Amino acid sequence: QVQLVESGGGLVQAGGSLRLSCAASGRTFSSYGMGWFCQAPGKEREFVAAMQWSGRSAYYADSVKGRFTISRDIANSVVYLQMNSLKPEDTAVYYCAMDRRRLYSGTSYSESDMEYWGKGTLVTVSS
Repeated sequence: QVQLVESGGGLVQAGGSLRLSCAASGRTFSSYGMGWFCQAPGKEREFVAAMQWSGRSAYYADSVKGRFTISRDIANSVVYLQMNSLKPEDTAVYYCAMDRRRLYSGTSYSESDMEYWGKGTLVTVSS
């Protein structure tokens, strides 16, 4: 059974940083892309960042480019989201997700492409 467990959320002031972690188990982590999505209060869940199964390529929403960095530790089956220069509008529940497509090398990562999801971790950015 695949499990994704996020951690690292919390309260931070605008301009601050947080690093989210997502520990994966139950599947060959190194064969699947990983993504981060977020859902702000009253809004639909949206794409934040994704990393290809090999770790060679990463993709970002325009709103976080230059501020957020996704990375993965294949040996320990962990994916990270380093969040810098945080803004109040980044406030949301952040979800880790695992791609359903094994060894996918394309550039599209949407909610429907993700097969497994974590329960989420809340990030609150105060102004």
